[in-house]
Amino acid sequence: MENNVKIFNTLTRKVETFVPNEDGKVKMYTCGPTVYHFAHIGNLRSYIMEDVLEKTLRYAGYDVKRVMNITDVGHLSSDADTGEDKMLKGAKREHKTVMEIAKYYTDAFFSDCSKLNIKRPDVVEPATNCIPEFIHMIEVLLEKGYAYIAGENVYFDTSKLDDYYVFSSQSEKELMVGVRDDVSEDENKRNKSDFVLWFTKSKFDNQELKWDSPWGVGYPGWHIECSAMARTYLGETIDIHCGGQDLIFPHHENEIAQSECCNGVPFAHYWMHNGYINVDNRKMSKSLNNFFTVREVAKEFGYEPIRYLMVASHYRSPINYSTELLKQCAAALERLYTCRENLEFVIGNAQPGRGEEDEEIWKRLEHYQDRFCNAMDDDLNTADGIAVLFDLAKDINTNLNTATNPHREIAEEALKLFDSLAEVLGLLYAKKGAQGGDLDQEIESLIQQRVEARKNKNWAEADRIRDELNARHVVLEDTPQGTKWHIEE
Repeated sequence: MENNVKIFNTLTRKVETFVPNEDGKVKMYTCGPTVYHFAHIGNLRSYIMEDVLEKTLRYAGYDVKRVMNITDVGHLSSDADTGEDKMLKGAKREHKTVMEIAKYYTDAFFSDCSKLNIKRPDVVEPATNCIPEFIHMIEVLLEKGYAYIAGENVYFDTSKLDDYYVFSSQSEKELMVGVRDDVSEDENKRNKSDFVLWFTKSKFDNQELKWDSPWGVGYPGWHIECSAMARTYLGETIDIHCGGQDLIFPHHENEIAQSECCNGVPFAHYWMHNGYINVDNRKMSKSLNNFFTVREVAKEFGYEPIRYLMVASHYRSPINYSTELLKQCAAALERLYTCRENLEFVIGNAQPGRGEEDEEIWKRLEHYQDRFCNAMDDDLNTADGIAVLFDLAKDINTNLNTATNPHREIAEEALKLFDSLAEVLGLLYAKKGAQGGDLDQEIESLIQQRVEARKNKNWAEADRIRDELNARHVVLEDTPQGTKWHIEE
């Protein structure tokens, strides 16, 4: 198929034309959350970027299969294989079992994703479901001489690679030689950059989750899970691997090392990494205690302005978080919603058919679509994509929403385009709920019942329906164009 999609490949540090392994199909892997706490908005930037990427590829005609892991074991508080397991840390904090913590925060994560209109990946798999796959991959690495056993743990031997620091420039590689000199290092390691594939009972005896293995009772290291899951569900070579830029080193370099040594083929052709969310120009993170959970921010602004904030800037650019910025995002969304609602009113009252004067508008609609596709195909330039959406809104307001005798056919075509562009960005979903469907229909039905009650001057019934909707956080606004509504978070 013809392809104009271009993406910045972190591996080559260049913008490249995307060419999948199989024509028309995309195999995409995204690193999932460690489910020991609520996600903060910096975490969710990655998942919104990946969601926009998937929707852009689908809009371009690709069949996309996306896989994501859930880390519920093995992620230590230090990337140097020291410190305690983050899941165990969460369990101690809340006096629950690790699996209780995992279920609670996995559910919370996907609830946040739903409210941010993030499509659930095709495959979502907890690490604890894939222990046999991890063990098999480690066995292959040992057989091929890329791993070794020391102190009853299994380590990957980075000295066997010609180039371990594949994402780094030559000057950065020279600095990496001593990168962990100030870290309390595992004495079992042959090289400072080696990493654990499997911990046995010799380490972290208070670890709650353990499994039998050829090397003793223990549990997997963090890095092995993504390699094994990608291999299981997508094959030995995938098209695109995504994540936040904080995962580049060491997580993604470790993934490449163990995957390519095990499989003997390239792991991923394209790597995409999003920039940080900063607070006072410092990366937002739980370790710095300068983070805001999605739920905290949504209480004041709702969820959709958070998504708008993420797509208003290019995914590789940093965003400096502020409440003022969220207010601007909410105001921008309101302008788009107003345009759409007015256009729906026009369609309901327009004369049927198509007029000769509509030909110029038809041509402009095609131009807006071309501009939008060019923006999104250019390394997910969502900022330019939003600019096109606002230009389209301005045209609609000028030539359709205030027209004397608009025709329904051109108005419907404008609405169809408006919705399709917003859908790629993941915007203008709040009135449908993040998933749309039954919830949308049920609310619309209640609103129509209230309209009928008001027509019949049955004020008690109208008030009862309004109270029912208010109890479900549905806010109504009666306007000359009809009843508008939104869900208040």
